[in-house]
Amino acid sequence: MRSDNQGNCRKEDLLLYAVTDRSWLNGESLYDQVEKALKGGVTFVQLREKNLDEEAFLEEAKEIKKLCAQYRVPFVINDNVGIAAQIGADGVHVGQSDMEAGDVRRKLGPDKIIGVSAQTVEQALKAQEHGADYLGVGAVFPTGSKADAVEVSHETVKEICKAVDIPVIAIGGITADNVTELAGTGICGIAVISAIFAQKDIEAAAQTLKLRTEETI
Repeated sequence: MRSDNQGNCRKEDLLLYAVTDRSWLNGESLYDQVEKALKGGVTFVQLREKNLDEEAFLEEAKEIKKLCAQYRVPFVINDNVGIAAQIGADGVHVGQSDMEAGDVRRKLGPDKIIGVSAQTVEQALKAQEHGADYLGVGAVFPTGSKADAVEVSHETVKEICKAVDIPVIAIGGITADNVTELAGTGICGIAVISAIFAQKDIEAAAQTLKLRTEETI
């Protein structure tokens, strides 16, 4: 079943999707690190803050939203629908334990991007039916970035891609060295955290990942 709310994000925008993490700031600002990633060719940015207070999160979201707009790259907020609505972000990404996609759609309106995490075909079909614009599927490799990550086989990724009409990106433990293992699964892009933000040269890491991903899909 195709969702009436599709079309808010293009497949090509999901090629190299960066999820922020302040674990590796090392004296830099998150803003500066995101700009380096954008210069390296990142095509989509998700601001993920699990431990920042609401006021600081709001200010940071406003600044990074402006930065992404300069690079013409979609900008979404992880989980926090209230902040996404308040700053006019391009959308929001929610997990299975967060607000359901249909409720997010009612809060944000028809023109915002809604991404949903999925680990099974059933979850993927439900998210699509409820108005998700894209799916983040994983973890496709072991990952240290999310303590609660469930591993998803590449066969399941393939099944999800076949089952839904909306774009699917892979997430979890993806690096420039293993991304080619995802060839043939049907994904339209990858989402990464440490493969960009934990690297000494963020811009170069993004460039390499983008190239390898283009070769893979």
